[in-house]
Amino acid sequence: MEPLASGLRVPWDLAFLPDGSALVTERDTARIRKVAPDGTVTDVRTITEVPEMDGEGGLLGVAVSPSYEQDNLIYIYFTSEVDNRVARLRLDSQDPPEPILTGITRGQIHNGGRMRFGPDGMLYVTTGEADDRPSAQDREDLNGKILRITPEGKPAPGNPFPGSPVYSWGHRNVQGIAWDETGQLYASELGHHQLDEVNRIEPGANYGWPKIEGTGGEPEFTDPIVTWRPPEASPSGIAYHDGKIWVACLRGQRLYRVNTDGSSAEQLLTDEFGRLRLVTEAPDGSLWVLTNNRVGPDFDLILRVTP
Repeated sequence: MEPLASGLRVPWDLAFLPDGSALVTERDTARIRKVAPDGTVTDVRTITEVPEMDGEGGLLGVAVSPSYEQDNLIYIYFTSEVDNRVARLRLDSQDPPEPILTGITRGQIHNGGRMRFGPDGMLYVTTGEADDRPSAQDREDLNGKILRITPEGKPAPGNPFPGSPVYSWGHRNVQGIAWDETGQLYASELGHHQLDEVNRIEPGANYGWPKIEGTGGEPEFTDPIVTWRPPEASPSGIAYHDGKIWVACLRGQRLYRVNTDGSSAEQLLTDEFGRLRLVTEAPDGSLWVLTNNRVGPDFDLILRVTP
């Protein structure tokens, strides 16, 4: 493990460009910053459409188009004056971001915000229930869901509910998604007072919130593969690497490494670097980890972890 970059202000997400550098979003400043493989940090642009926030909203997820070398597009998830939304922009242009999915309710808490392109080329978007619990059980509502959309923002072909972007539902606040080599999707979810979760995501499945937290044993809801008490976890971003699921934890201030069946959860970096927001695989085979502490002269770090 080695610190790679410092001076970041509440970094929230990270996505790699084809040249091996990474784009990092800062939630509160609404800046997109570029981090080179050697750790050099440069500013790219500020998303001025993000208002000043005092909660969990702001500039959140970022994803790089699978066709970036042809279209130069990146995708961002951010809180606007009226909602949470997904937009796309070109790094070689100062044009405003183009919204492609709007109407995700914003809240003081539980705004979701993680985005990743799946192995199928579709964009997967996580949303929180924005502290409106019944929305997670309303299939017509975009909140409390994992959404699957085309790069243009339309419901993706083959979704479980025709004409709907909803891929899975009954979520409280999904903060991490990752796929294994078979194409199986996994997601981390912040619980309430009882149990945080890592779930194996199946299309159309209902994960129970707010009726169930953790394992419920009810046939209409899908149980998690592993749970932790919130003081030991509060999971955020996850990665699949070297046959394991890696989970970055905020309140738990540790990095879990767990088998895909939920067994053999190892605890790494415990209480060494404070709150951990994200873990993601880098092109060189290492893992990059974002801290979220907002203290000290260097503010937040990117750590390079070599398994």
